[in-house]
Amino acid sequence: MQRLPQTDPERPVLIAGPTASGKSALALDLAARQGGVIVNADALQVFANWRVLTARPGPQEEAGTRHALYGHVPRDGAYSAGHWLRDVVPLLSGDARPIIVGGTGLYFAALTEGLAEIPPTPQELRALADARRKAEGHAGMFEELDAETQARVDPLNPMRVQRAWEVWRATGRGLAAWHDDTPAPVLPLADVQPFVLNADRDWLNARIHRRFDRMLDSGALDEARANLAGWDPALQSSRAIGAAELIACLKGQISLVDAVTAAKTASRQYAKRQRSWFRGRMRDWHVLDLP
Repeated sequence: MQRLPQTDPERPVLIAGPTASGKSALALDLAARQGGVIVNADALQVFANWRVLTARPGPQEEAGTRHALYGHVPRDGAYSAGHWLRDVVPLLSGDARPIIVGGTGLYFAALTEGLAEIPPTPQELRALADARRKAEGHAGMFEELDAETQARVDPLNPMRVQRAWEVWRATGRGLAAWHDDTPAPVLPLADVQPFVLNADRDWLNARIHRRFDRMLDSGALDEARANLAGWDPALQSSRAIGAAELIACLKGQISLVDAVTAAKTASRQYAKRQRSWFRGRMRDWHVLDLP
């Protein structure tokens, strides 16, 4: 079994890595050996309505080791890096060393680099942005951003572009300007033990395929069926990888075989985006090569 290098049991540990790379198992092993509370840093595992499909720790794992910030947001809830940062702060001074694990790079950046206090987007503006992205794509919104923000936002990521556009429309300032006013980080990188998992693409893709098959065996389709009534693709919780595909299957729009194939493809693409983020933004982290 892969293990983390020796760590100081008094200092927080951060474990970042792409989906299906074995982050949770590493965190559980470390907690079993040295103690600590496992804190979620995955934007999909925060939602209550998807346990199987987001690979949240199971009841047995949660019973054996203390976990925090898993499944605590309702299905129709809105949740951001700012919400997560506010939720995680009390855990940093608790009675147990935090072991923060996940695949959402923005959460780790907010924690170790700081997060700009941008006012929330009004609901009517979010609805306008959602409708525009669905009708015409995100390229037009990208073209309306200021040059400095354009230089920092991934033009191929529709949600990042939409977020930048919403900030500009809501505040009159570009996202880059807000980021330039970022306060000091809550937990500087120098104060933690940060590890990022570097997974070989083919090895990881094989694990992604096997894990999705296990999810189906563990009830992922039943979980999707429980979410079928009132399904709303605009909800953040609906972005769980594979959710849209399984819902389409249950609606009779595609076969289960096609749904599984599409979900596995979406998972591989998600992992690719995660690896790109880690390579670009986590160069000062300790790299743990897998397998």
